[in-house]
Amino acid sequence: MDNSVSGQRNSIRQDPFVKGLMARLPEAERDSFSDNQLLALKVAMGARQWGRHIFDQRGTIGFWRWRYYYVFIGGRERRELSRRQKEMARQAQVIFLALFFTFSTLLGLLILYLIKSALGINLIPGFSLGIWGWFKGEFLN
Repeated sequence: MDNSVSGQRNSIRQDPFVKGLMARLPEAERDSFSDNQLLALKVAMGARQWGRHIFDQRGTIGFWRWRYYYVFIGGRERRELSRRQKEMARQAQVIFLALFFTFSTLLGLLILYLIKSALGINLIPGFSLGIWGWFKGEFLN
């Protein structure tokens, strides 16, 4: 057999799509496909690629006489977003950042207030929010 023909046959079996397909087949059937059949399967499936998702859970559930399949997949979006999707993503980022900064600011103010109270500093004589008393009662006693 010519080395170039042998090299072509081995190259189709080294293709990432074919490797993914073979990994999903029972071991007994893996060697039953010819190289031409594998190439035809690759062409028929087109651009679909296997195993590109970080989370890929597939299975079947039997219910009486019928069987149902389920697919849960997740991963990074690789497609180009539409203009509307980009705007929604930008708005979600703005909302997330606003919530994060609000929470961080409030947490920082609370920590500063607790430090001030622990040091015994009274900015307004005779007035207290009661946070220091609650904090001491819950965490320091």
